[in-house]
Amino acid sequence: MTPTRAATPPRLAFVALLAALLCVFLPVPRADAAATAAIQEVTGFGTNPGALRMYRYVPDGLPAGRPVVVALHGCTQNASGYGTGSGWTELADRWGFSVVLPQQQPGNNASSCFNWFQAGDIERGQGEAASVAQMVDRQLADASGDPAKVYVTGLSAGGGMTSVMMAAYPEKFAAGGVVAGLPYGCAAAAGSPYVCMYVGATQTAQQWGDRVRAARPGYAGPWPRLTVFQGSADYTVKPVNMTDLMKQWTDVQGADQAADVSDSVAGYPHQVFRRADGSAAVETYSITGMGHGQPVDPGSGAAQCGTAGAYILDVNLCAAYTMGHSWGLG
Repeated sequence: MTPTRAATPPRLAFVALLAALLCVFLPVPRADAAATAAIQEVTGFGTNPGALRMYRYVPDGLPAGRPVVVALHGCTQNASGYGTGSGWTELADRWGFSVVLPQQQPGNNASSCFNWFQAGDIERGQGEAASVAQMVDRQLADASGDPAKVYVTGLSAGGGMTSVMMAAYPEKFAAGGVVAGLPYGCAAAAGSPYVCMYVGATQTAQQWGDRVRAARPGYAGPWPRLTVFQGSADYTVKPVNMTDLMKQWTDVQGADQAADVSDSVAGYPHQVFRRADGSAAVETYSITGMGHGQPVDPGSGAAQCGTAGAYILDVNLCAAYTMGHSWGLG
């Protein structure tokens, strides 16, 4: 039986509707016919206070002790479509890891957007954030996965929820990847999800960092490292949000906001912000001329992955590969 959420108060319902209307409508990519296993639903993974559904992809014969990647879809997508279209299931077969694919339900949000902006879903131990955390625990137990090698990523509203998971459950994730997403607490900082997405919020790096620290009081680290992909021509989630994500997570990591590396990858501007010990705290990729979507590079080359489609954009750079490679998955 499909779980349902209790009735939403009128004010929150209005905010949810607003964000749903603002979220881009993303079609579901076709499944990857080359995959050797199948995406399967998992039930009974916990108390599931956020009323989400859990899907996962586990390559055939996956040994114990392998990494886990959580991949969060965008608005109107589903778990399976995003997992295959983004390239994550393809890479799971290639490199040997499992993928957790949370799925939003229309009863929670009319456009199936994760509620990255709603207080009851972005706090530790509550709502959708707690449901995703329970999925991680279930997958680690079922697959005997490596708890030190769990990663989280997502597109658009899924990118916003990636920020939520990194802030509310930092001890669970070694790193995160936000694609066309938002900083943690952006809706509250800006006054609304609309302002956050289209204008951004006026916050200092410390103010941004304080929002993350408040999500996990007393936590001393380590904090997950962050990779961000953002289209320079994205008019749904403005590029200022990548700058704000950089400010937020460099502050949390104790790094400054001056890039230690400024170069190009596949012809696109790339920056690295390092901690005092020289390790990367934040990496950013500005995809010149790209609108709102997930960067992919379809093909059979070593660095290629993904399936092009509307809002799954062939820009000759696969974000999933780039993230996974930097995380040491392959």
